[in-house]
Order: sequence, then structure tokens, then C-alpha cells
Amino acid sequence: MCQAKILMLRGGKEEIIMQDVIHLRIEGDKIWLERFFEDPTSLQAKLVEADFLKHTVTLSPLDEPEG
Repeated sequence: MCQAKILMLRGGKEEIIMQDVIHLRIEGDKIWLERFFEDPTSLQAKLVEADFLKHTVTLSPLDEPEG
């Protein structure tokens, strides 16, 4: 199967925040993440990168300054 690992980019470092994600939906500044047999989880972030070969999605918190 091809579940994704969700990474959060903070201070130039990537932190795993969720694994085995089967569905990701973006609604404005809210990102919904869903895993098998669990209720969807949401967080406020923006999409930075999706690497389909590595099955990773990198997000960045909205409150972190860019630069």
C-alpha cells in the first residue's frame, strides 16, 4: 500500500507528525489528514512539498515566519 508520512518543517528541520496517512484534503488554511479506521484530523498549515517516490508530504505551520 502507499500511505504517506506527514512531515512538519519547523526551523529548517523536518519532524514526523503523522504516518500511514491515506487521504489529505486542503480547505483554505486547514489541512485534513485521515488514516484507516480513525477520524480525520485537521491542522492549520500550508503545503510545502509532496514527494511521491518517498511517500512524504511536507507542511509548514502558518504561524512560522518565512525566510
